[in-house]
Amino acid sequence: MSEDLTAKLRQEAADVGFSDCRICHPTDVPQVMERLQTFVGEGRHGQMGWMAERMGWRGDPSALWPEARSVVMLAENYGPDSDPLEVLQQRDRGAVSVYAQGRDYHEVVKKRLKRLGRWLIDTAGNSPEIKVFVDTAPVMEKPLGQAAGLGWQGKHTNLVSRRLGSWFFLGCIFTTLDLVPDAPEIDHCGSCRKCLDVCPTDAFPAPYQLDARRCVSYLTIEHKGPVDETLRPGLGNRIYGCDDCLAVCPWNKFAQKAAEVKYHHRVGAPELVELAALDDAAFRARFSGSPIKRIGRDRMVRNVLYAIGNSGKAALQPAAQSLVDDPDAAVADAARWALARLTMGQG
Repeated sequence: MSEDLTAKLRQEAADVGFSDCRICHPTDVPQVMERLQTFVGEGRHGQMGWMAERMGWRGDPSALWPEARSVVMLAENYGPDSDPLEVLQQRDRGAVSVYAQGRDYHEVVKKRLKRLGRWLIDTAGNSPEIKVFVDTAPVMEKPLGQAAGLGWQGKHTNLVSRRLGSWFFLGCIFTTLDLVPDAPEIDHCGSCRKCLDVCPTDAFPAPYQLDARRCVSYLTIEHKGPVDETLRPGLGNRIYGCDDCLAVCPWNKFAQKAAEVKYHHRVGAPELVELAALDDAAFRARFSGSPIKRIGRDRMVRNVLYAIGNSGKAALQPAAQSLVDDPDAAVADAARWALARLTMGQG
């Protein structure tokens, strides 16, 4: 029954819209706790206090819900239809990470997880229990994804699939059902280090290690307050996230454009001068339904001002000048920095 149910589960996952479906047990990631403790112990999590909180659950999936016997790991493709690095040359526009171009993936993926979970309960019989997660609970999805065979954690620490490349979201269903597990994926990075070498802020102390405090995605999304001035030039025109280490991965030769239209191009590469003028209400309206909305107006405008300072375009000076007395201290600081950079002809 278990093997038959697993086969049906894979087919239903595909019918629901997931790109891949694999299974592991909650105990299949024994190395996670040690790696997490090292990461947090060295302070590489920066301001992400939630990485340290509930570490017992995050480092041991079996402790999160002891009754769970299996973890169904799902991949959802969000592949772009063009090279996301091209926008880095448009210095008067902001570069937004591919994953944030369309609708908030939390909403889209969670609906599919719930639909698949309901099917699993109805089909399995004996009233199994489930819990669904998509990046909102103390769950280490990437190690579980590797244990289940969805892909492997590359040298940039992100999950890579031989079939999907780098562009996919992860969701998971914990269940009391004892399902047949898949074989874990092995590392296929070989001697390649493109992801390490392309990083604009040198955020990788070594292969398979990330210092979030230097990562552009962390700095533009999670970091509160002013960014270290030595790191600001490396941000370039990236105003929300960074795709560099993902985009250069050779395994993306197998990636395909996302089938889900809600992930298709929407935010684009907005003009910096337009974003610099946003007040809180305009920001909320501009990014309604987008994951960008969660960072708030002040952090977005701070990022935009760093991009303006890096643009080398004197025409953007008035945009920076208008914000030197902004009520938010980080925004005002970024405005003064940008103005000084443009005045000195840097960028």
